[in-house]
Amino acid sequence: MTHPSDTSDATFEADVINNDTPVLVDFWAPWCGPCRMVAPIVEELAGEYDGRVKFVKLNTDENPGIASKYGIRSIPTLLVFKGGEVAGQIVGFRPKSDLQKRLEAVL
Repeated sequence: MTHPSDTSDATFEADVINNDTPVLVDFWAPWCGPCRMVAPIVEELAGEYDGRVKFVKLNTDENPGIASKYGIRSIPTLLVFKGGEVAGQIVGFRPKSDLQKRLEAVL
């Protein structure tokens, strides 16, 4: 099964911006309860969308630069990038069906 990979301020451009595939970025932090609730859903989706969408996680505590650049004020925030641009945003915990709808909209 495919798992989300970790990205950082240093690797974000290569992992996300310069990627030909749509990329879902999960902005999270270890102390965030709702982040832990959304993580298994993101894991499931990574398996279901393998090859069509790349999934990455960004720890906002360790990588404040990218979080700041994209105005991430509350976590979890999921951003969907397509062609290097933000194509969708989901803030807070949402059920899996909502996340699937957002992904389908950009595919």
